[in-house]
Amino acid sequence: MYGIILAGGSGSRLWPLSRELCPKQLLNITGEKSLLQATFERLQHLMPDENILNITNTKHLANVRMQLKDYYAAPLILSEPVSKNTAPAAAVSVKYICENKNSNDIILVVPSDHLIHDIQKFTEAIEKGKQLAEQGFVVTFGVEPSYCETGFGYIKTSEKIDDGFKVEKFVEKPDSATAQKYLQDKTMFWNSGIFMFKPSVFFNELKEHAPEIFEIIEKIDFKNSEEIPFVEFDKMPNISLDYALMEKSDNLVMIKLESDWKDVGSWDAIYDISRKDKDGNVFVGHVLDEDSKNSLVYSSSKLVATIGLEDVVLVETEDAILACSKDKTQDVKHIYETLKQQNDNTHLVHKTVYRPWGFYTVIAQGEGFLTKIIHVNPKQRLSLQSHNHRSEHWVVLNGTAIVVLDSKELILNSGHSIDIPVKAIHSLQNPYDEAVEVIEVQKGNPLVEEDIIRYEDIYGRA
Repeated sequence: MYGIILAGGSGSRLWPLSRELCPKQLLNITGEKSLLQATFERLQHLMPDENILNITNTKHLANVRMQLKDYYAAPLILSEPVSKNTAPAAAVSVKYICENKNSNDIILVVPSDHLIHDIQKFTEAIEKGKQLAEQGFVVTFGVEPSYCETGFGYIKTSEKIDDGFKVEKFVEKPDSATAQKYLQDKTMFWNSGIFMFKPSVFFNELKEHAPEIFEIIEKIDFKNSEEIPFVEFDKMPNISLDYALMEKSDNLVMIKLESDWKDVGSWDAIYDISRKDKDGNVFVGHVLDEDSKNSLVYSSSKLVATIGLEDVVLVETEDAILACSKDKTQDVKHIYETLKQQNDNTHLVHKTVYRPWGFYTVIAQGEGFLTKIIHVNPKQRLSLQSHNHRSEHWVVLNGTAIVVLDSKELILNSGHSIDIPVKAIHSLQNPYDEAVEVIEVQKGNPLVEEDIIRYEDIYGRA
């Protein structure tokens, strides 16, 4: 069996914790590991590590690689040059497996943002699905509804087929009244977004129901390159696997997923999976409360004081605060989209951004300038790089740094500073046992993270 982990989403409903450059699948939601890492671990029970293919957006490639290297030295990762939703992502991933593994073995496609602790029941469901996939069915996995949920799609089933059920149709996210009816209907299941099939069956379905994707896939050659070609991929429709195939196919069966499955897609879902106090509250971080009930309050950096809240979600990050009724958390994505349309960076990135070498925090920003504090962990280094649109001025606050500037190597101690001109090739390095902190002042336009040309990088980003 082969596995495909879809890890390219934005996690807009978990804003302001989830951002475009740091989406929910890369976050440590449960306090143990990221959702992506948990998903990889789950598939390790079903297949060897080298059979697990991860597909993500090019913006997340370095972080995905860094997280998965804790589990497998050479994780297999495809990088989408542009976001096109789950149908194109799945299609290129299946094509890659077919051409590089020379296999028509069963493929399991899973999202990277699910929370499942009961691995045994999950594995049992997958094994049942595998038998039906071997017979030529496209297999999906449904979860019996346990409460009225308007944030999920639904699957309507009909007659039984072996260990599964024939899929009659996929149903869009319902309103509250309809979801209440579905709760009583034993033929209705939550759509988990997990699928299984033979590659040959998948391509036949693609050819019939999504020919525009199939025609592009036919042109992509992974035998000579592991890169997804931008010119071809950019022609793909922006469409989900549900819309492109699953709602149109008459070759679907559903296996009941009898595990503790959770789609950690909204703050309401975070509330559901969290341990609550005697008043039904979930408090994370520095929170001081009086008389609140059934509320979630999340503080990442400041003291948050609350009084008399009821059924409320309140989330504080360094640069944004979200407050909403608990039954409106699905609408957070509208705030995210509005910020995106307004080119407001609070949809894109946190003030503190983690990198393989450490992290940086934006402390001031204005027209033509940006100021950061850069924290470089011991024995780590930034890539050898240059910028086309900005100069930089570095001041060492703590520790000792080695600066490479146009082939010269300089040692800077606390209080020392240096100018990095536009287009100069440079690197900030810390080969020592103590962390280094540097103030960086950028001047130029535009001041964007994409203005980096990498020449050498120990984290594989060059």
